Order: sequence, then structure tokens, then C-alpha cells
Amino acid sequence: MSESDSIETPRVGLFVTCLVDLFRPSVGFATVKLLEDAGCRVQVPRAQTCCGQPAYNSGDRTDARALARQTIAAFEGFDYTVAPSGSCAAMLRVHYPALLEDDPAWHDRARALAARTYELTAFLVDVRGVAGLHARHGGTVTYHDSCSGLRELGIHDQPRALLGGIEGLTLTELPDADICCGFGGAFCVKYPEISNAMVGEKAACVVGSGAQTLLAGDLGCLMNMAGKLKRAGATVRARHVAEVLAGMTETPAIGDGADD
Repeated sequence: MSESDSIETPRVGLFVTCLVDLFRPSVGFATVKLLEDAGCRVQVPRAQTCCGQPAYNSGDRTDARALARQTIAAFEGFDYTVAPSGSCAAMLRVHYPALLEDDPAWHDRARALAARTYELTAFLVDVRGVAGLHARHGGTVTYHDSCSGLRELGIHDQPRALLGGIEGLTLTELPDADICCGFGGAFCVKYPEISNAMVGEKAACVVGSGAQTLLAGDLGCLMNMAGKLKRAGATVRARHVAEVLAGMTETPAIGDGADD
């Protein structure tokens, strides 16, 4: 153990994220399994909704602040807050303190929550010291680094370290793994032509990697890339990294089932 040596069984509040809740609940269940296997007691606060990122990115600071306060109130009683999403974790960890900087009653609370908030793979490796996982996944996978996770939270080595311990799995590096897939939340809606060109280049890199499965830590990126791969007739399948790490891959790949 590292940072959590003094907390033998930490209470973790799971921030589910909107996309996981609405489109891919299996990611939430896989996250709970990984956290429990890492010695955590997991709870899912019912009061949670959206982290406020869409409003924040659109310039709607009023609604973003209201959602931030609601999230802080729902999660500040836990030892840690963990999200299976670099973008949502970055919203809580990086942007909440700045968003509420001029609100004396909430700024310190935002900073306290930020200090205890982690993206899933970073929490498992950096906080809980997880080195090996009891999972198996046959075949070759490649990994896409989401923009928020990589640039705002510094997540790069953690998912690769965890994947390296999965029996039967071969990880091949994705060319231009750090280049945006073109999703960018509202970006793909505001600039569809540019977004489509970006995801087209990303899909070509995925196919060129020779991997059978594409993994990432953000569901928005995965749904965007999976859709493009499917439209292009590619056979590569997309999954959230939590599903593979937890050994929970019974559900159809992203784009092959109810999340079409």
C-alpha cells in the first residue's frame, strides 16, 4: 500500500458517471468488483447526478456550480471518490476548486474533495498499490489515452501496468495513442466535420495496430471510436478497461449491443 496505508478498509464513493449509468452499467459493476478486490468498501450515493462538465464546457457556470455543490455534498463523507472516467475525475479534481473559488462557503470543501478524488486505474495503482489482478483475457489489445486523463491527471502508466498482469493478454501500443479521438464532449456536436475526420484517423490507427480489442478509460471516447470502427466495417471491438481488468467481458462489446 502507499497513500492509504493508514486506512485499512477505505470507504470509497463510486462516481458512476452519466454515460456508464445510461449506456454501460457493466462498467460500473466491474469498477465495484475491482475496488472491493482492492480492499475497499464501496458505496454509490443516490444523490449523485452529472459532474457538471457539459455545462462547464458550454460556459454555463451557474448550473455547473450547482451540480458541483450537489456532488461535493454527496461525496465529501467518503475517504475517497473514484470514477471510471478520466474526464469526470478531472472535473472534480481539477475544475471544482477553480469553479467555486469565489464561493467561500464551498471552495475549501471543493479542494478537500478534489484531493481525495481519483480515476479508477490511478486509484488502484497509486493509492491501493495493486500489482496483480486475478483475471484472464485472451488476445491482443491496444489502449487509447483519453485527453482529460492523460493531460489533466497524468494517467498513462497505470492502466498499462494493470493490463500487464492480465493472463493471456498481449498489449500492443496504439500509434498516436495520445491524440484526441474527436469526441471532446460537445465538440463532436459543434464541429461534426472536424470530429469525424479526427475519429477517422484514430480508427485507422486502431486497425493498423493489429489489435483485436480497443481499450480506454473513458466511455465517451470508446463509444465515439467504436461507432466509427463499426461504420468502417472493422472487426476490432471496444471495451472499457475496467471490464477487462475485472474479468467481466460477458456483455457484448461497445457498439455491438444495447449501446448502439
